[in-house]
Amino acid sequence: VLTFDDAPVRQFTYVAPLLKQYGFGGTFFVCEFPPNYHDSTKYMTWSQMQQLGKMGFEVANHTHTHASVIGLSQQQFTVQLKYIEDKCDSLKIGKQVTFAYPGYDVDSSAFATLKKTGYLFARVGGSRAYDPLSDYPYLVPSWASTTNNEAQIMNAFKQAKDGKIVVLTFHGVPDYEHSWVTTPPELFKKYLQYLYNNHYK
Repeated sequence: VLTFDDAPVRQFTYVAPLLKQYGFGGTFFVCEFPPNYHDSTKYMTWSQMQQLGKMGFEVANHTHTHASVIGLSQQQFTVQLKYIEDKCDSLKIGKQVTFAYPGYDVDSSAFATLKKTGYLFARVGGSRAYDPLSDYPYLVPSWASTTNNEAQIMNAFKQAKDGKIVVLTFHGVPDYEHSWVTTPPELFKKYLQYLYNNHYK
């Protein structure tokens, strides 16, 4: 599962066309990343997020302001979720049923809110494969791609077997504001080529 966080603009201008070229889907966890989300040279506009939905990709919830769920009341968390849901609804983007914890910060008190508001899955970190038979669906583990962990990601692909699912987290390709989570475009394309050549679904 290919997931993309924070709505940097290169996810629209580079990632999405490349995914279409290789025939892969993707889940884009969108938010209005502070403080520069209005800068369309760095972050997607809502019109671009709408286009992702029209292209057949999942547009999913990453909270309004990339807010850590730790310490949020149920009401505060609901407000964070509802902002993205209402934006997507106004743009006729499909209903959000998948959530990603900003910063991988998990608070078990969030589970009840996610369940109440109709979410089916929530993604965390953990760098291991997801086992649908034993893992809690609000704690789906994933690997985060960076410039320097190619070997780890390539090894992760091999764990997609025996019913287990490998979930990857990408940020910007590249990420102009957060160099520690950037993925170079040539490396991202290398991953897609490997998945394509080896018939991953």
